[in-house]
Amino acid sequence: MTKIVVIIPAFNEEESIAQVIKDIPSIVDEVIVVSNDSTDQTETNAKNAGATVLTESRKGYGYACLKGMEYITRFDDAQLPDIVVFLDGDYSDYPEELTKIIQPITEENIDFVVGARVKELREAGSMTFPQIFGNWLATSLMRLFFRSKFTDLGPFRAIKYDKLLALNMEDKTYGWTVEMQLKALKQKLSYKEVPVRYKNRIGVSKVSGTVKGAIFAGVKILTWIFKYSFK
Repeated sequence: MTKIVVIIPAFNEEESIAQVIKDIPSIVDEVIVVSNDSTDQTETNAKNAGATVLTESRKGYGYACLKGMEYITRFDDAQLPDIVVFLDGDYSDYPEELTKIIQPITEENIDFVVGARVKELREAGSMTFPQIFGNWLATSLMRLFFRSKFTDLGPFRAIKYDKLLALNMEDKTYGWTVEMQLKALKQKLSYKEVPVRYKNRIGVSKVSGTVKGAIFAGVKILTWIFKYSFK
């Protein structure tokens, strides 16, 4: 039986988090919500919806993901997951598509799967111009430098747990997704993109919804790409 754990980084997602958890398929063994210094009812709502709730006071998407991973390392060997899925807490993804995301791992033995937010499956306005441009630029550079086939830095993704550990993830903020993809390329993991639907999030984005967030995210992404290009 394949063991699956979901990690959801969440900062002030009180309106959406319970809905996200509710829509996650029952094949998942544990849902871990990492509250990234939330000041609203995110933690309470996540607990009430049945998730394990952790808190990470240091702000940053990567910090939250690393906290979730640290929690998993304390599992008994028999409880360790085969697959870890990362999912945002803003309800822009369709959590029920998790079955589609993990399918290449369970059926084709692929190491790493990214949910690609393809244009024809995206709700109008669900991705901002900085997000669309940043994705295009990052994936174009990955194609140029690493012959990558990635088309998106989508946050909805699944990876074999042992492969995730071997990536030695370290980014604390906006560079988490691109770091994972770059390291997967460097370590020659098998990977696949699966087209997923994407809708307008509940609430305002902490990254793409602000000029400062979009600039910081862009700088982080480019820094990781150039760092790995010259290694």
